[in-house]
Amino acid sequence: MEAQVLAVLHSANGPATAGWVQEHLDGDLAYTTVITILSRLYVKKAVTRSREGRSYTWTSASDEAGLAALRMRRVLDGERDRDAVLAHFISALSPGDEERLRALLARAATPDDPGGLDDPGGPGDFGDPGDPGNSSDTEGR
Repeated sequence: MEAQVLAVLHSANGPATAGWVQEHLDGDLAYTTVITILSRLYVKKAVTRSREGRSYTWTSASDEAGLAALRMRRVLDGERDRDAVLAHFISALSPGDEERLRALLARAATPDDPGGLDDPGGPGDFGDPGDPGNSSDTEGR
């Protein structure tokens, strides 16, 4: 459902109300369900919101790929042995996906990359390397 809500927000010509999102979703979702989904996306930083009178207007801050990346990051953050998780992830990739990952990592290492991987909060934002929560070092955890 989150991906559908993000897709609807992407199709909006600017900020949208929860009622507008509800009207443009396939299916019969209750208004409160749409609000719950939007609120969860807000916590995940996949959408932004602005106060308009007594309610909010919502804007997509991420696309479906961004939402998937957020989910992957949450899973990784919840694991104690990051090295093992990443090693298993990489070993399960197809050769083509492994090559794509290598290319993306190489681009992310280039500070002047026009692809946007070095933007704060973007796909290449792996956090502060000195932060124990963002390193692969699991000692002290």
